Amino acid sequence: MPKNNNRQGRIDEEFRRELSQIISFELKEPSVTGMVSLTRVKVTPDLKYAKVSVSILNSKNIEETLNGLKKSSGYLRSELAKRINLRNTPELVFELDESLEYGARIDSILNEIKNKENK
Repeated sequence: MPKNNNRQGRIDEEFRRELSQIISFELKEPSVTGMVSLTRVKVTPDLKYAKVSVSILNSKNIEETLNGLKKSSGYLRSELAKRINLRNTPELVFELDESLEYGARIDSILNEIKNKENK
């Protein structure tokens, strides 16, 4: 059983790496703006779906960028199929990962508290 978990982790990481490359350098979707970084890819054990967590920074419209990624999922999936040799290429499900913004907000709050104590 641990071997399978290890394989699953390698598949997740390979998908994240390849998808990141495709989105950064090859995707020509005009609605995808700003810096899109993939924080996590979780492929289901049956390889039917891949949940892709994305963090979007400096975008004109985060919602529009996320919709642009969803619209491009067919192209992204076909590019993945060419690069990764698996029997099935999973359907991509994009979701917004707000953990980076959340971390930055906590950081700024902590800095405010520290500055108040120093006064």
